[in-house]
Amino acid sequence: MRHRRFAAVLAAVVLAVAALGGVAYGAGLPPFAHKSTATTDASVRAHRPAAQPSRPTPTPTAAEKTPDEATPTPRATLPTPTATPSRKPAATPTPKPTATTKASPKPTPTPTPTPKPKPKALMSVGSRTDQVRELEARLHQLDWLTTEWVDGYFGTSTRKAVYGYQGKHGLEQLGYVDSATWNSLREASRTPTHDELYPPKPKPHTGPLDPRCTTGRTVCIDKSTRSLRWVVDGNVRLTMDVRFGCPSSPTREGTFHIRAKVRDGYSDMYDSSMPFSMFFSGDEAVHYSSDFAARGYNGCSHGCVNVRNWDALAQLFGEAQVGDKVVVYWS
Repeated sequence: MRHRRFAAVLAAVVLAVAALGGVAYGAGLPPFAHKSTATTDASVRAHRPAAQPSRPTPTPTAAEKTPDEATPTPRATLPTPTATPSRKPAATPTPKPTATTKASPKPTPTPTPTPKPKPKALMSVGSRTDQVRELEARLHQLDWLTTEWVDGYFGTSTRKAVYGYQGKHGLEQLGYVDSATWNSLREASRTPTHDELYPPKPKPHTGPLDPRCTTGRTVCIDKSTRSLRWVVDGNVRLTMDVRFGCPSSPTREGTFHIRAKVRDGYSDMYDSSMPFSMFFSGDEAVHYSSDFAARGYNGCSHGCVNVRNWDALAQLFGEAQVGDKVVVYWS
């Protein structure tokens, strides 16, 4: 009986404590705390700690939720959006030319006139034939050329005479002899005689022989008289005009010997032919010069001894031998 009473009292106490805890929880106070009375004391408010931020209300778990809250309400399923196909920009149509649009006509190229071919040359600069000798003799008859240049070689002097004759007689001024020029010239002149074909050449002015030239076989070259003499044992066999090197490349002076002979010599350095070359000092030689034959003393060499008499030099080339003496001096 006593136990029943004690259990009843204990149950009443538990119920009372639970009731007080619920009241305190509702008032925002911790269980069993006493709510103090409001105060207006300024000093108390000044030293009151700053209010703590409100604590977030805990989210109840699924077990704490009410039956209505425990079962989530299904959300409406949104339809899956259908991908819109990409659109390519429409191609811009190429405008077609209207009926009034016309293509510009291409300019007609001006045809290039075909140059008239030059007449065939029968004789021209560099030719060396008997026909050239006849040409020069006929030009001499008509006072277009002096006997000095009647030598069978078509040089610049012969070219100048041909050019002048063509202009005087209404022919195309070619500077060389074509069939029309040759026919005209033959009609205007007569057949040359032997003396006209081989006129005597003026003798070169000569001075006294250098003593070194009076013995043995010597090619004696005198710069003062611009002459070359082929002397054998003191006898002069040949005499011919010569010219020498320019002031920038003077012909060497002294006693030398023929060290080499080249019938058809050629200078690669100066791109020039050197017929009947007889070398006597380095690259200096006695040789035929077409420029000397054409221009005379208006030109000069690069140091060689130029000869313009083809026939006389050809004879000297045939007689002189390697080792023969060469003397170059001033008289």
